Amino acid sequence: MMKHTIILIILASLWTCYDAIDTLKPGDTLNSTSSLVSALGKFTLNFITKPVGNSEMSFLAILRIKTEANKAWIANPHSPVLSSSSPLLTLDFNNTLKITHRNGHPFILSAPNTTSITSVVATLLDSGNFVLQEVSPVNGSTIQILWQSFDYPMDTFLPGMKLGVDHINEHVWSLLSWGSSDNPVLSGPFSLDWDTNAHQLKIKKSGVIFWTCGVFAEGRFEYIKQRYNFSIVSNQNEDYLTYTSLDDPNDPEPEWVLYTRGALYEYGAQVDIIRAQNCDGYNTVGGGVRRDRPSDCVGKLGDDFEIKKGNFTIINSANASRPANWIGTGSEDCKVTCWQNCDCLGFDFPFGNQTTGAGCRFWSVDCAFIEDLSTATHSFVVPNSVTLPPKSPDSPPRGKINATHKGLWIGTSIAALLVIGFCILCYRLRGTKFMLSAGKNGTKIQKILLKFMKSERPTDHVIAIENDHGNIRHPDLSVFTYESVLAATSNFSEANKLGQGGFGPVYKGKLATGREVAVKRLSKCSGQGTVEFKNELILIYELQHTNLVQLFGFCIHEEEKMLIYEYMQNKSLDYFLFGWELKLL
Repeated sequence: MMKHTIILIILASLWTCYDAIDTLKPGDTLNSTSSLVSALGKFTLNFITKPVGNSEMSFLAILRIKTEANKAWIANPHSPVLSSSSPLLTLDFNNTLKITHRNGHPFILSAPNTTSITSVVATLLDSGNFVLQEVSPVNGSTIQILWQSFDYPMDTFLPGMKLGVDHINEHVWSLLSWGSSDNPVLSGPFSLDWDTNAHQLKIKKSGVIFWTCGVFAEGRFEYIKQRYNFSIVSNQNEDYLTYTSLDDPNDPEPEWVLYTRGALYEYGAQVDIIRAQNCDGYNTVGGGVRRDRPSDCVGKLGDDFEIKKGNFTIINSANASRPANWIGTGSEDCKVTCWQNCDCLGFDFPFGNQTTGAGCRFWSVDCAFIEDLSTATHSFVVPNSVTLPPKSPDSPPRGKINATHKGLWIGTSIAALLVIGFCILCYRLRGTKFMLSAGKNGTKIQKILLKFMKSERPTDHVIAIENDHGNIRHPDLSVFTYESVLAATSNFSEANKLGQGGFGPVYKGKLATGREVAVKRLSKCSGQGTVEFKNELILIYELQHTNLVQLFGFCIHEEEKMLIYEYMQNKSLDYFLFGWELKLL
């Protein structure tokens, strides 16, 4: 009996040694009952089965050796094979790595041109990377990598993987969610990409950005918890992000997984990094990205709701396709709901509850907003929507205006129109063009500014604005990033401050090109909104002249609005901007 027991122990030990191999050599195979195990026993490579339709299908997968392990990588997600067809992973004598089965053509993982290579092996590493490599026949050291699973990520981002672009091979490393939680055959709508221009991670749904990780500074991203060591590599050959663990005992094996519904999940620590499906397209807290409304909507990207005193009124009651107003369900964010609905003009709170969506009353574009500064009612109105002028506080109730008052109003209106017409005629005769929204150039500039607000621009992006004859009339207008302005002004240091005006302070700055500039930082307390800022910018731009200080461009950062002028020594900025002009006027 003892003799048989010893024999069984020896056989079991031999089987364990065989089953724990991490490498396939030419001629070796891996069947559905065996596996490769990395050298330190961290990862395993084996066939798994999943139901697809009415059949049991086999997938070749890499998993951590732990209970309820995540499928970190799948070789054949879109080409599963029937489990009953005896699938095999094979490295043949031509150094081709492939999955074969009885019912069809093999699935090729790699078929390198290895006519001059003598020693090739396929090895599962402790990083979770499965590599086909040429090795030294003398000591087995790696000579070159011919193929690796890390170049073809699925929905999982392991330490050492790359997200970005290989410029030489025009290959993109990115994550793509599964179509469903249990089925990798179909791809999901969410992706995790590395933006090589902004150097930020971005989650997209069907190509539309839902979330961004924010700016990288002091070793971490703005909207990712400091649990990782990030490395960014950017050169002419490749541009990518990779990461390693911070050796956190609570998270020794980090493993990011992009789930079907948009959540980026830390599988090792069992915590969310971000739930992109909760990024509603309006709020930007935590890295959410505001998405633009359709082109035919009132209000565009970069605009925000305006809080005004007054009330909404119906101006088109004949439209039966939508209600003029409706009450919210009580669970939504009023701003989000209105922003996502192209028919929504704004909302108010008839029941006085402004803390939640309960009691929101939405108003359609068949209405207009009437300002009334005497009322205590506050409403939220989409910018650029129809707003009627406020009523005079002293005006009598409707229906009680007598004929004398009517005559007085009519006479005053006619006189005002005559004066306005005379002023317009004088201005046109003098050739002055201050058309902020209706003129040809004004409209063009506004469109360009809107385009700038919803695009991702590099520093000092330049646009050229043509005059009525098609020629360049003014110096180029540039858009500056907030980072470049901070760098130029040494974070708006007091040493760079030139002075303080009624609209805010002015700072001296020096761009990376060496050009000296003056930065007018508009006060947050000025009450100036985005529309007003656009109009001011267009007006100043129209006033450009060889004898006036030159406007180089502008910068918009959240609530910050800045104008960037050329720096003139020995005189104040106000003098060069307005002194000479005022004398002429």
